[in-house]
Amino acid sequence: MDFRNKKVWITGASSGIGEAIAYAFAKEEAYLILSARNVPELERVKQSCLGASAVDIVRLDIANHEDIFTIAQEVIAKIGAIDVLVNNAGISQRSLAKDTDFKVDTHIVQVDLLGTIAITKAVLPAMLAQQSGQIVVISSLMGKFGAPLRSTYAAAKHGLHGFFDTLRAECFKDNLKVLMVCPGFVKTNISLNAVTADGSTQGTMDNATSQGLEPSEVAHTILKAIKNGKEEINVGGREVMAVYLKRFLPSILSKVVRKAKTT
Repeated sequence: MDFRNKKVWITGASSGIGEAIAYAFAKEEAYLILSARNVPELERVKQSCLGASAVDIVRLDIANHEDIFTIAQEVIAKIGAIDVLVNNAGISQRSLAKDTDFKVDTHIVQVDLLGTIAITKAVLPAMLAQQSGQIVVISSLMGKFGAPLRSTYAAAKHGLHGFFDTLRAECFKDNLKVLMVCPGFVKTNISLNAVTADGSTQGTMDNATSQGLEPSEVAHTILKAIKNGKEEINVGGREVMAVYLKRFLPSILSKVVRKAKTT
């Protein structure tokens, strides 16, 4: 697959996996649209997108669903249909279900699930009209099973699988491809920015996260999966084995998860 001059819109592109994906596509000479809330950080990323045919910055808060459709219309009116949408923006959680304020639950779902659905629906008509498109969804291993302190985060990620597996089936005839990416531990700011029971950020780095994969390694794996036409990939270290335990030995996984250190 040749990404040269293909229009690639990446959400959550100001750091972590999104930033690494931007660099990977830049090397492929893609036309990048970088989105996040933090414009100065997007400008920093833009300067390092060496090789990209062009780089546009579009400020986007995927929690503001109505704005998403307006912004997407403006982007498509300017440059045409998006060829690749990388749904990477999101937040994580570090709080017990019993302690978490329902407003926090609502916010996590608004960002991780509904925000992702909203931007996908905003670009989908143009993709269908051109009879081609690739959607990449950065889910999580938490989209395959649950673990303590991640209740609503896991629920939102599970929801992504339900929606995008369905979308893939519905739009197969329209040459729309969907890749679900389920990362394990990756060295990003995800735990620093994770919300706690009252909505405040955790502000500390989880030990497992600090020892996780480099974002560049994850980005390389994602591009390879797109080129190979994959529908779903699990990316990580030993934690990936939990997916198979869930499928074949769920009672053993339950015991492991209960004892696991999750912060």
